[in-house]
Amino acid sequence: MPHFAPDEMAQAIAKDLLSFPITHMKADLSFAEGPYRSHLNWIVDQAPAAVFAAGGTGEFFCLSPDEVETVVRTAVDEVKGVMPVVSAAGYGTAMAIDLARRAERAGADGILLFPPYLVNASQAGLAAHVEAVCKATSLGVIVYNRDNAILDAETVARLCERCPNLVGLKDGVGDIELMVRTRSLLGDRLVYLGGLPTAETFARPYLTMGVATYSSALFNFMPNFARGFYNAVRADDVATIEAGLRDFILPYTAIRNRGKGYAVSIVKAGATIVGRSGGPVRPPLTELDAKSYADLEALIGQHGDVAPGSKR
Repeated sequence: MPHFAPDEMAQAIAKDLLSFPITHMKADLSFAEGPYRSHLNWIVDQAPAAVFAAGGTGEFFCLSPDEVETVVRTAVDEVKGVMPVVSAAGYGTAMAIDLARRAERAGADGILLFPPYLVNASQAGLAAHVEAVCKATSLGVIVYNRDNAILDAETVARLCERCPNLVGLKDGVGDIELMVRTRSLLGDRLVYLGGLPTAETFARPYLTMGVATYSSALFNFMPNFARGFYNAVRADDVATIEAGLRDFILPYTAIRNRGKGYAVSIVKAGATIVGRSGGPVRPPLTELDAKSYADLEALIGQHGDVAPGSKR
C-alpha cells in the first residue's frame, strides 16, 4: 500500500529537491541489491523531497519489468515511508499499465510516465495512452513531457478533467512557451517539475515559470552542492547561482555532452569517483572514455561536495 495518496504525493515532492538514484549493477550487469540499499540509506539521510526509483538516471530503459518491480520494492523497503517513492512506467500502453500496476503492488507512491516506445503519436493518441495508465492505477501519475510524447497545454487540461490522479507534469523539452501556456491554463492543478538533463542549468528561469522543483542527478554524488544550489535558486541568490554554474555545472555538462548516453554514465562515474560506485551501465549505454573520466575526476577533486561559491 502506498504511504502517500496522489495529492499528498504531489504536495510532498513540490517542497524540495528530488533524488533520482542510480541503479547499482554487478560486473555481470545483474542488479546489485546490497549496494543499492546502502546508497538509498545514504540518500534518505540527505533528506530530498522524494526518491524516484528506476527512473531515467536509474536506467529504467535498460531494466526488465521484473527488475523494475524489484528495484522499486527495494526502494520502498529502504525508504520506509519517510518520503514518497515514485516508480517509472513507460513503453507501449499495455506495458506501461503493467509497470504501473507492478509499482502499486511494490508499494510505490506514484508513477513517472515516460513516453511510449518509438511511436510518434497524435495528441489524441498520447491522451488515450496517459488516460489508460491513470485509470489502471490508484497512484498519482506524473507525465514526463519529452522526446516523442510532448503534450500540448489543451491536451493536458483535458486529461486533468478526466484523470483526478494525474497530479504532475515533468518537462524534458525546454519549450518555454509551452510551459507558460500549460501553467497559465492549469495553474496549481498540477505540480510542475524540471526534468531536462542536468536540470540545475535551467533551474532559475524555470522557477519564474512556476516549476516547483527539479530532479537532480548530482544528488547521487554531490548532495551538499546540489542542495546548496537548490537553496540559492529558491533565494534568487544570483552570485551563488552563477558561481555554481561557472565552477561546476557548465564544465560538468560539457563533459556530459561529449558522448551519447553520457547523461547516465557521468552520474555513475561521479558516484565511483566519490567512493559510492554503482557499477557499470548497461548497454546500449557506454562508459565515459578515459579522458572524460579523468576530467570529471579532476573537476570533482577541485570543487568537492561543498555548496556552490564556498571556499574549500
